[in-house]
Amino acid sequence: MGHHLDGKSSIVPLIDRLNKYPIGLPDSETLRKILAIIFTEEEAYVASRFPLTEATLKELVRFTGWEADRLAQKLEEMAVKGLVMDSKYGGKTYYLLMPGLIGFFEFTFMKQRNDLPVAELAQLMHEYLFDDPDRKMGSEFFSSKTPLTRSLAYEEHIPVSSQVATYESAREIIKTASYGAIGMCYCRHTKEHLNQKCEKDAPVKEICISLGTAAKFMVRRGFAEHRTKDQLLAILEKARDLNLTHITDNIRYKPSFICNCCSCCCELLGGIMQGFPLGIAKTNYSLSINSETCIGCGLCKKACNVAALELIDSKNDGKRKQMQVLSDHCLGCGACIGVCPTKSLSLVPAIRPQVPEKKKDLFKEILKEKKKLTPFVVDGIKKKIRRKLGMA
Repeated sequence: MGHHLDGKSSIVPLIDRLNKYPIGLPDSETLRKILAIIFTEEEAYVASRFPLTEATLKELVRFTGWEADRLAQKLEEMAVKGLVMDSKYGGKTYYLLMPGLIGFFEFTFMKQRNDLPVAELAQLMHEYLFDDPDRKMGSEFFSSKTPLTRSLAYEEHIPVSSQVATYESAREIIKTASYGAIGMCYCRHTKEHLNQKCEKDAPVKEICISLGTAAKFMVRRGFAEHRTKDQLLAILEKARDLNLTHITDNIRYKPSFICNCCSCCCELLGGIMQGFPLGIAKTNYSLSINSETCIGCGLCKKACNVAALELIDSKNDGKRKQMQVLSDHCLGCGACIGVCPTKSLSLVPAIRPQVPEKKKDLFKEILKEKKKLTPFVVDGIKKKIRRKLGMA
């Protein structure tokens, strides 16, 4: 457990460093309590000294002033906790400080652990994310013009005439990934520690999919288990049977995860219902309802994960009810379509903003929108100079 005798000595610099990411962590007493539990004093110091991009051990020795052996051991401990990501390529190990969201907040609850007071953390994180009357975290995460995440449509409901790009297809994303793994749902696991249960009976374990380099790190560090592509596709089908919504990175090239989300547990979908309807990028489709055949049974409303359907009086017959789509909320995922007894629901093409190509493009757009891009540019230039001079 973290044990900070003087929280300001390490927690404030850590918060300052984390707030340089595209999605930061607005300061509050609750946040300081969370960080003081997750980070030890030494971990908070090391994290606060991280550059904005990945770094080698040699570089981090310079930034922290620590001896290499001591720092290597501390970085190993932080990787086990999910505070930093370590990866090897080109014969070197590179370290990257994880952001809070999506990052070490999630990793804290993505495996069973006894090194942290998880029940206390679950309560503190819920207070931090949802109980702030000023909704600072909601604004930080959801208010950018370019969302960090996006929804995927249920392919079986996409019009036959539509040309589905690889990045729009959950199945194709999995099929083209270099590596895949399955892990515990951070949101539902957190809810368990708050004595709350998923209303859709969605599983806590073996439901959230990670892909590529991130998946390899998570498997190596015990946050996930490797699965074949066929096994991951089967999990995708299970999620669809439960009418869950697929959420992934808002990028076209090599998404790192596919979460299978419900309205009662998911913090991303919860943000939409708490006043940030544009916080998740929508699919290239929208929901259409056939007013002639809709009987207003409400099953689609129950299945919807973002409260995007409401019951209204029929325009054709004021004595009967029918469903109406709230277009701002609707993600165009199609999770509701399969439950309609009269087959009155369908997806139709919609014009949406272009999806960023890679994660660096996504981060650049968000940083520009938040006027936080300059430090990343400067940090990148410094990194190139250091490595050219052999200082990395």
